[in-house]
Amino acid sequence: MQFLQPIWGMPRPLKRTVSVVVDVFFIVIAFWAAFATRLDNITDDLFFNIDYWQLLAFLVPCTLLVFTKSGLYRAILRYLSLHAVLSITISAVISSAFIVFFSYFNYLFMPRSIPVLYATYLVVLCGGSRLLVRLLLSDILGKQKKKVLIYGAGSAGLQLANMLRQGKEYHPVAFIDDDRKKHKTTIQGITIFRPKYLDYLIKKHSVSTVLLAIPSVKQSQKKQIIESLALRHIEVLTIPNLDDLVNGKLSIGQLKEVSIDDLLGRDPVAPRPMLMEANIKDKVVMVTGAGGSIGSELCRQIILHNPKILVLFELSEFGLYQIERELSQLAITEGLSVQIIPLLGSVQRLNRLTTTMSSFQVQTVYHAAAYKHVPLVEYNVVEGIRNNIFGTNYTARAAIEAKVESFVLISTDKAVRPTNVMGTTKRMAELGLQALAEQENKKENGTRFCMVRFGNVLGSSGSVIPLFKKQIAKGGPVTLTHPDITRYFMTIPEAAQLVIQAGAMGKGGDVFVLDMGESVKIADLARNLIHLSDLDVKDDNNPDGDIEILCTGLRPGEKLYEELLIGEDVGNTEHERIMTAREDFLPLNEYNDLLDKLDLACYELDHETIRQLLIDAPTGFAPVDGIGDLVWKAQEQDTFQRD
Repeated sequence: MQFLQPIWGMPRPLKRTVSVVVDVFFIVIAFWAAFATRLDNITDDLFFNIDYWQLLAFLVPCTLLVFTKSGLYRAILRYLSLHAVLSITISAVISSAFIVFFSYFNYLFMPRSIPVLYATYLVVLCGGSRLLVRLLLSDILGKQKKKVLIYGAGSAGLQLANMLRQGKEYHPVAFIDDDRKKHKTTIQGITIFRPKYLDYLIKKHSVSTVLLAIPSVKQSQKKQIIESLALRHIEVLTIPNLDDLVNGKLSIGQLKEVSIDDLLGRDPVAPRPMLMEANIKDKVVMVTGAGGSIGSELCRQIILHNPKILVLFELSEFGLYQIERELSQLAITEGLSVQIIPLLGSVQRLNRLTTTMSSFQVQTVYHAAAYKHVPLVEYNVVEGIRNNIFGTNYTARAAIEAKVESFVLISTDKAVRPTNVMGTTKRMAELGLQALAEQENKKENGTRFCMVRFGNVLGSSGSVIPLFKKQIAKGGPVTLTHPDITRYFMTIPEAAQLVIQAGAMGKGGDVFVLDMGESVKIADLARNLIHLSDLDVKDDNNPDGDIEILCTGLRPGEKLYEELLIGEDVGNTEHERIMTAREDFLPLNEYNDLLDKLDLACYELDHETIRQLLIDAPTGFAPVDGIGDLVWKAQEQDTFQRD
């Protein structure tokens, strides 16, 4: 149908002119066809009667005027709908009324069935021709677009199909739906099939992409669907928010890749307003490490619950600039009257922390400032200790001095039986808060300390997921440290909400553990990401695959799997995703003695003593590698060469 291309490419005013000319022809045809049908034939006396041609001369402009007023010539044929056909029908009825009117007042011979036959022919000619053009155009455009399957034949799938037909990228060839009652039925000409027909449809239509339109299903069910699609090595895209699509805020061109939280299969739990607001609403709240991945999300969640003042405490100038700018814009957009205080500072400066908390009369502190990248802390042991252990201790002491009501430490699953320095420093930070909590709990209005322990968050700095996606985009290889390594994952917004809610339940010295769901095998995650990108894994069984997965070996201090609990003494809380652990800790005087020794060893860069102190502390530290500090190694090598 290439010969029709010049017609599709005509300017819109010219197309309207052609439509008007064609409609004039159809009106004349419909008029005489009505007579031919009623009288079996048209005699010369009838056809050449000037009165009937005068009737047509009156009928044509009147009908065109009705068509124009109904918006028929503004309608785009590609998007012609039932509404347009209804408009043509109504216009044809009005046009037939003009015949009755003219013939009555001019005493013309006009059988009563002529107006009815005329209206019928006019609807068939004008409406049918337009529908035919639409079908031809849809066929041409459909062949030019990428064929896709839509998984989900509900309202979301229907809206998606309509938008795809109007777009220029995708052509829906079939629906897939789990509902047996819908099997082999059609929606707007698109047949619905059950999932067992996936392979047949993929082969028949040469489909390489499936679009998910199942916003209402549970995450666990969505995970099963995505994993089944990944096994077929086809690209899987999900729809943006349907409300935004309908409102025109997003376009079909913004169809996105399957998010990793869909692969995790975790159903979100709505946050509880009372817990979210308990330590925030109308209070002065301070977040350390406010520019980091966790700290910044905490700030986003906090500002939406109307604190009186939000103090952003951050060492990185750029990180502070970004989060302050974002929150200021968010406050304007949401109409919030929150005072935002951006402060540069290090948690290793006790005086800066104390002065800040006292000056702004801080009531709640969320301590997210930490070095958390395992290999980097292995390479920079002293700085990791200074920031994670001493920085936490200084922040907690400043909170006590400033009479802060609540203090929440963001901890990690790597603090449980750690094999690396980073995890050990976080466990030491927990021990410090537990010791201070014992002291504060004896006071009438002492600071309430608690800590929240959880695993990896998706999208944080250093997260493996963005790295995998970049490697896949570049054609591989995808690198992981060990084929059997597993990790717990959680989205940043969910983690931040649970941290805030856990903090509200703290009574003093609590160790809260977030329910992270099932641990995920990183190798399986990498394979699913490759398959969902419509690519194959290249290995010994498939040497012609697209992306190779390479194992590089465990990094310094890295564990094959992580844990969340040190002991078995765990209890439930009022929130189903938050548990509380009861764990041993050091008395404050013993902890302070340990800090003094550690401080001296760090000052003297005595890494052997530092390591021994960390091993002897009740942290469960069991190093799997030697001392990894790069400066210490350089010194040792220089000493060896001189000797």
